[in-house]
Amino acid sequence: MSTVLITGATSGIGKACAYLFAEQNYNLILCGRRSEKLNELEKELSKQTKVHTLQFDVRFREDVFKAIESIPSEFKAIDILINNAGNAHGLHSIQEGSLDDWDAMIDGNVKGLLYVSKAIIPTMIDRNQGFIVNIGSIAGKEVYLNGNVYCASKFAVNALNKSMRLDLNQYNIRVSGIHPGLVETEFSDVRFKGDSERAKQVYKGYKALQAEDIADIIHFVVTRPYHVNIEDLIVYPTAQASATMLNKNEN
Repeated sequence: MSTVLITGATSGIGKACAYLFAEQNYNLILCGRRSEKLNELEKELSKQTKVHTLQFDVRFREDVFKAIESIPSEFKAIDILINNAGNAHGLHSIQEGSLDDWDAMIDGNVKGLLYVSKAIIPTMIDRNQGFIVNIGSIAGKEVYLNGNVYCASKFAVNALNKSMRLDLNQYNIRVSGIHPGLVETEFSDVRFKGDSERAKQVYKGYKALQAEDIADIIHFVVTRPYHVNIEDLIVYPTAQASATMLNKNEN
């Protein structure tokens, strides 16, 4: 039975992946910052498959390596890594942006992805197999007004995804980047620091992608025959044509 490790597993895309992969009888290693949410997931999904949880914040290097080192032997052979953890903080011009917001995005979206990958890749190399899925964003393909540092962090994810494929090709490790457009999750609540009314406006007037849509795509990508590697995939809701073009019904 294959084992999948999911970062940012307590909400949004990560949580949807946890449910879908549990249904498909994968062993799960679920990682997140919120122990209460992790415990709830473990209790529920353990009815379907084997689940191990790791509580840590991907921004903190020592915590990442300590947590992954603690993985029990029966879960050590990780077949799939889903680098999903990450956030947007604020939506301001470069001159008005918060340094704390910048640090949070760079530390979580870029350095966190690197730390987790660094901790897990050696076991994949030893086994000469594995699949790394990096969750990027359309913001990593196209810059938009006031997106600056968030876009920069996701451009970095796009570059790291491509670099991983080059570096790990000789070890038979598949690497794929999934770049969603607008997905209705806690994303906007976090970006707008709990301003739920402002967050709701982001998804008003059209049907946004749902976390389950992205989980389904990830599952499709990782279940292709091993000689097939979908390296880069952009997905929009039908109403969205680019990072800045959205067909909203204002009625």
